[in-house]
Amino acid sequence: MTKTILITGATDGIGRLTAQMLADQGHTLLLHGRSADKLAQVAQEIPGAVTYRADLSSLEDTQKLADAVRSDHARLDVLINNAGILKTAQTRAPSGRDIRFEVNTIAPYLLTKALLGVIPQEGRIVNLSSAAQEPVDVAAMLGAGQLEDFPAYAQSKLAITIWSAELAKALPEGPSVVAVNPGSLLASKMVKEGFGIAGNDLSIGADILIRAALSEEFSGRSGQYFDNDAGHFSHPHPAAGNPNEVAGVMAGLEEALAGYR
Repeated sequence: MTKTILITGATDGIGRLTAQMLADQGHTLLLHGRSADKLAQVAQEIPGAVTYRADLSSLEDTQKLADAVRSDHARLDVLINNAGILKTAQTRAPSGRDIRFEVNTIAPYLLTKALLGVIPQEGRIVNLSSAAQEPVDVAAMLGAGQLEDFPAYAQSKLAITIWSAELAKALPEGPSVVAVNPGSLLASKMVKEGFGIAGNDLSIGADILIRAALSEEFSGRSGQYFDNDAGHFSHPHPAAGNPNEVAGVMAGLEEALAGYR
């Protein structure tokens, strides 16, 4: 059975390859990107794909993306929150918060919550985590101080892993919410710019995202974390099991989303 699938960050790297592979399987693809030119190129390569341009460093843009998807589609079977950022010259989002938290953690939280009304109970939400995880400085997440690139990225990835598990608890009947480390140092633009290396085969990451989106292997796994480096479901950073840390992250996210639905 074909699915309607939204992938953020679908103009480069893992997102783009995942989109192509899912399109080859006959699924309906909704593809998000920040660049109109790159979206146009992807649309040429994946005929029938619907494209949406939005800058996820802006929560206003993120809200507009959600509104557009809801307006165009009564049902969304799978949401893959793939878009992410590690190294950039501009480290502040329009909100004043660190752009890594805004794009990697806060925007996908807003987008997911805004789209829940069109995702059925049997639907799936797949969130991109990472093997790089560090305890979250909630004040920094909300814009206080300045973090270096890697700590900001690692904290943002633990934060999305935390909210994935917490949202799953709030949705006991579904849709399913899982966090996935697609594999370390894959050959993405982010890895090339952040670490200066070519990286490993992107298909490693695309394959696991497709499994997380569609396979029986991920049925009944809502709230869990899959570590593709290990090849199985695993435990995230121990901080994700600390109730005080979890509560702080969730309170910070709700504060960041004040004024958005």
